[in-house]
Amino acid sequence: MKGQNRLRWLQRGEHKHTRKQQGNSLWAGKIIALSHFISKQSQAVSIMRNTFSLPGLQMQNKLLWLLLWIVQVTALSTALAVPQLEPRIDQAQAAHLSAEVLTRHHYKQMSLNDALSSVIFDNYLKTLDSEKIFFLQSDINLFSPTRTSLDDAILHEDLRIPYTIFNRYQLSVEERIAYARTLLNKGFNFKEHESYQYNRKSAAWPQSEQELNDLWRKRVKNDWLRLKLAGKDDKAIRDTLNKRYDKMLSGLSKINGDDVFQYFMNAYTTAIDPHTSYFGKRAAEEFDISMKLSLVGIGAVLQEKDEYTVIRELVAGGPALLSGKFKAGDRIVGVGQGKDGAIVDVMGWRIDDTVALIRGAEDSVVLIDVLAAEAGPDGQHKVIPLVRKKISLDKQAAKKSIIEVKDGNTTRRIGVISLPGFYQDFAAHQKGDKNFKSATRDVSRLLEELKKENVDSVLMDLRNNGGGSLAEAIELTGLFIDKGPVVQQRDSAGDISVESDTQPGLAWDGPLGVLINRASASASEIFAAAIQDYGRGIIIGEPSFGKGTVQSVIDLDQLVKNKTPEFGELKMTIAQFFRINGGTTQLRGVIPDISFPSQIDSRDFGESSYDNALPWTQIKAADYTPAGNLSDIIPLLKTIHDSRVSKDKDFQYLSEDIAEANIERKKNLISLNEADRRKERDEQEARIKLHGNNKSSTASNVAAREDDGLQSNERNLDSDLAFEKAQKSAKDVFLNEAAHILSDEVGLLQKDARLSINVLPKAALH
Repeated sequence: MKGQNRLRWLQRGEHKHTRKQQGNSLWAGKIIALSHFISKQSQAVSIMRNTFSLPGLQMQNKLLWLLLWIVQVTALSTALAVPQLEPRIDQAQAAHLSAEVLTRHHYKQMSLNDALSSVIFDNYLKTLDSEKIFFLQSDINLFSPTRTSLDDAILHEDLRIPYTIFNRYQLSVEERIAYARTLLNKGFNFKEHESYQYNRKSAAWPQSEQELNDLWRKRVKNDWLRLKLAGKDDKAIRDTLNKRYDKMLSGLSKINGDDVFQYFMNAYTTAIDPHTSYFGKRAAEEFDISMKLSLVGIGAVLQEKDEYTVIRELVAGGPALLSGKFKAGDRIVGVGQGKDGAIVDVMGWRIDDTVALIRGAEDSVVLIDVLAAEAGPDGQHKVIPLVRKKISLDKQAAKKSIIEVKDGNTTRRIGVISLPGFYQDFAAHQKGDKNFKSATRDVSRLLEELKKENVDSVLMDLRNNGGGSLAEAIELTGLFIDKGPVVQQRDSAGDISVESDTQPGLAWDGPLGVLINRASASASEIFAAAIQDYGRGIIIGEPSFGKGTVQSVIDLDQLVKNKTPEFGELKMTIAQFFRINGGTTQLRGVIPDISFPSQIDSRDFGESSYDNALPWTQIKAADYTPAGNLSDIIPLLKTIHDSRVSKDKDFQYLSEDIAEANIERKKNLISLNEADRRKERDEQEARIKLHGNNKSSTASNVAAREDDGLQSNERNLDSDLAFEKAQKSAKDVFLNEAAHILSDEVGLLQKDARLSINVLPKAALH
């Protein structure tokens, strides 16, 4: 999470570095070390200096040993179809600089030592092979001598160890794909009674080649059976799986050194805490786009399919749609710059590389070489010039709707505001742009519209809202309270500050509800917790994620005064936040006043699923005055809710579906016997038919697509888009029930003046 402003790193004195053309890359001379304090009004950086020594002999011996082993294994294997990757000098320097920042200024202030190196080692292997289907235990044993050398690799600017491990991973993937292809020619016996463990994150590494082969035999057998049950014949199945393996190899070949560096750096950052991460240049750009909800481009949502960059969707108001010359399914095969620029062939490119060519300066010209959706591979191309414009990502912005709830002869209107994230265009705000994009500004506008539409209550839908700007969480809370503290922060020095809404008045003073689920995190939890602590609204849904930490983004290039991007950015935990009642959302999340069934096991998803999450704790409560007291009305609402859902078939069916999904997930086994699988499929279809196919968009099997055995990038685009449309139009059982709860509240408040006095803020009592 970002703080109210991005940290501004100010340099005093001089910093310079030189690069060696051969051997290890080292900081020559002096390197910046940082100290800073963060307060409500200012952030400051003081510069210290340090000098670092050459790599020790022990690390070099381990590294040389590992390199010799890899060379030997590779020589005994078939030639790699993908290039071997090597670290760059600037990456090693970025890793070292990141270590200086993280060691001194992270909230946990952890030393980069052998103990942390061991965690980095495990994280890196999880990143590469999380399901333990490529490496053998013998591979892990051979890597193990370097387990405690990754700290030295970072500090001595020698990143050959993680790159060498990655190159061995590439070889393992190729070996596995080659083995999988041999299985396609043999076929399978689906009368045998055996099972496949599809989630292997907690499994041990395969002990032998035979064990790994058997694991892949079951994996391929399951893929084959899924396609067979979907009605494909043997030839079609072989073709589909061979193409899938081709795509795996193609994807592997497109991984570059920047990707490997980011894998390794995030193995390091998440070893400190789950929410610290490293952004390379491209990842930093995407993060900025997600916060400001805008970019400069042509207004097309793209996807990679069969080595093409395919237009999935055209953005309303974007140059591509306004031109009238593009449609979903068209393939971009080339990109040129300027009216007379040469066309660069992008066939087979990574989609982010193609996107980088398409984006550019506002009002500049880009040439798009297009192969129409209906054309064959040798069809006629069209080169279409477009002028790049600023594209607003409105689909990710706040939206409103109204749900009408009937209660006898009364119809109540519940205004719903769906907020996917707490976004803010920081750059535009800092430049003084009066129309800068922000979640609070959008929600404020929507509230005014809902008031004009005479809604009786407002529901903030924060499901799947992973957070965003801390400032936005505070300001958004201010729309629903008069003024006062919203959240407390404790920094690494133990100093506590209180962040408050200072603007008097409320944008909405009527009944309020907040709908959350397990994926509601960070800023969502700050908002929901504040609303709950003030007694301002009813919290409905599942316990939230449990993220109680604050992150800020540090631009490493700005830190060392680089004129061009080189080192990337760190999103680093700088504080822990606490509720105004003194508790924290850390680990436990926000507990709803009225709970819905949860489809997620807290051991699999959420803060409590992380081994190195900060513990739950509490501090002194802030000085605040509750806006309302819901203690009397919540039990009444629970009773009405329980009675209604006990008779609501949609809610009961959804609860049954969630319970069934939880049972299946815990089993973590799937039969590879065709008769058993057909029986399971028939039972599933019968249950769907019984339920009338009334699925909720919150359920794990929402608008359940019949299993076609395909992966997402193998499906027909029209089919995918139709499925997405069906998902959006599916009945949202949880949203509807939340609206009914708020309607119940309005009814109770209208009948009981005492409840109204307790529940509603004084501004609402006329």
